Amino acid sequence: MPVVDVGGIRIGANEPLALIAGPCVLEDEHEMLSLAISLAETCAHSGIPMVFKASFDKANRTSLTSYRGPGLEEGLRILAAIRRAANIPLTTDVHLPDQAARVAEIVDLLQVPAFLCRQTDLLVACGATGRPVNLKKGQFVAPSDMRHAIDKVAAHGDGGVLVTERGTTFGYHDLVADMRSIGTLRALGVPVVFDATHAVQRPGGAGDRSGGQREHVPALARAAVAAGADAVFLEVHPEPARALSDAATQLPLAEFPALVRQLTAIGAVVRG
Repeated sequence: MPVVDVGGIRIGANEPLALIAGPCVLEDEHEMLSLAISLAETCAHSGIPMVFKASFDKANRTSLTSYRGPGLEEGLRILAAIRRAANIPLTTDVHLPDQAARVAEIVDLLQVPAFLCRQTDLLVACGATGRPVNLKKGQFVAPSDMRHAIDKVAAHGDGGVLVTERGTTFGYHDLVADMRSIGTLRALGVPVVFDATHAVQRPGGAGDRSGGQREHVPALARAAVAAGADAVFLEVHPEPARALSDAATQLPLAEFPALVRQLTAIGAVVRG
């Protein structure tokens, strides 16, 4: 299996477990800087490499009136400030093909949202930047079918591809996380990330926004590492109840250190 280099962090087989962590969307700049530094310090203390994640735009919010983020230019400015303050690699969502090259100037890993994982023009544009690309598996896509999305990126760039499992649609307003998916995705020859916070989402389940069951995040994260995930994706917020997006699923910052210690311990056993 190829190893993907994300800003100096190697993700893949025979490499240590890695984390992708941060808030759902960029909010107050001072709070984002403080959060990034806290996350980085926790991971450094546990010896687990981390990529900071935050979105400058959430283009797939349930409601037209929901907060989307600071936008492309202001968001990239804040992300650059976070890199300087916390000295960590960055990732963020790309929603449109013409955003890819601009975003690649700032971040180390381009993330394609799950709903857009079949959009050929977007995948080609992300691959063409030469940056590694994290494809979030659509809730509607069989794990084995992600080979087509991987091929679209790989045919236009050599930065490497990660695939993130984030649950599969299960009836209305619910998802199910099938741990068999991790092995199926790894068999496609790419490192696999498990998104433990979006996997507990209840899409549209709170009327004008998505609901969720964050109490299940730790168990799913631990199970995914045991099943062979190469990295875990966690959305973390200082106070999820006042988060401007995904308030029902983000992990409270206070609970992050304990979970990191658990995941590090499981990863050390499973990954040798």
